[in-house]
Amino acid sequence: MIETPPLVDQYCHGVLRTDLGLGSFEALLGRSVGPAAAGTTFFDSQAGFAVRRWCPPLLGLDAHCPPAHYLARRRELGPAESARRLLRGSGIAAYLVDTGPPGDLTGPKELALAGDAEAHESVRLESLAEQVADTSGTAEGFVVNLAEALQHAAAGAVAFTCGAGARSGHVPALAFAPGPPGPDEVRAAAARWLARRVKGGAVRDPVLLRHLLWRAVESGLPLQLHAGAGDPRERLDRGDPALLTDFVRATAGLGGDLVLLHGYPYHRQAAHLAAAFPHVYADLGPALARTGARAGEVLAELLELAPFGKLMFSSGGRELPELHVVAARVFRDALSRVLGGWVADGAWSWRDAERVAALLAAGNARRVYGLDRR
Repeated sequence: MIETPPLVDQYCHGVLRTDLGLGSFEALLGRSVGPAAAGTTFFDSQAGFAVRRWCPPLLGLDAHCPPAHYLARRRELGPAESARRLLRGSGIAAYLVDTGPPGDLTGPKELALAGDAEAHESVRLESLAEQVADTSGTAEGFVVNLAEALQHAAAGAVAFTCGAGARSGHVPALAFAPGPPGPDEVRAAAARWLARRVKGGAVRDPVLLRHLLWRAVESGLPLQLHAGAGDPRERLDRGDPALLTDFVRATAGLGGDLVLLHGYPYHRQAAHLAAAFPHVYADLGPALARTGARAGEVLAELLELAPFGKLMFSSGGRELPELHVVAARVFRDALSRVLGGWVADGAWSWRDAERVAALLAAGNARRVYGLDRR
């Protein structure tokens, strides 16, 4: 067994404060616009089987118990106590929490308390822009207020994150116009958006998204960019991180790191970019959690391409604390199987395997996000 230090979850969300029925729980396990296939549930997936393997023992049940038994125990304990037991059993010592998307989710302080861990905020750029727009009457006021809001956010956060870029079809705009938009272009885009939005309306304008991304890069904080499979209503090919190559090139040497989140099934492209550009890092966790028993093969593919100092664990967990647990447990299990196999073959020494494991588990994230300086 390869030993690792307590994990740093470099990207996740909070968990739900409310209880869930069987149907609601299962829906959060799947990535589908509709129900599971007839005669099955979303527990019939690699993620579902991983939940049944790793989570029941943390709630006092046998591994692989039937889903109905597991959820009955969950309801018996209540959402707060279930989350506390699950998160504290995950082995995660620090969370970087995206607080942007709406929902009845725990914030960083609540997550830290439940998991007996430290927690830091990763500020969602789109949400910040939408909050500024709600209180700005003119395009000029919006641009000025947004600059102030970004500066204020950068003072208290460890990263910025953008969820719209790689998943909503706006990456091609970055691919063809990777540089920052000019002031007149930004004001015109802001005026168009403010004129047609209602309060709370999401930012989708590619010019405004480019402006947000470039302001984040200029802040010096790491910028997390979503890639890979996401919203099933969007085209998968728009999540290919290779589409960000021109933006990656344009931001090289400016001092800010880019972290490519999720990636799967384009994890090789993300690993290639991390290998090719000094300021680019790639994510490990959610790809492993979703592939469950096959996670070792996915991890080995990432380790084929990216230098070991350029990969970081995350859970990507949202709503279900089980997703935080599964990502952490599957990551450790896959790491032991892959690196342990290489040690057994004589390709690696135990000392090198444990050193690399420590980098992937926590060391790289602590360095990139400056956690030990906080």
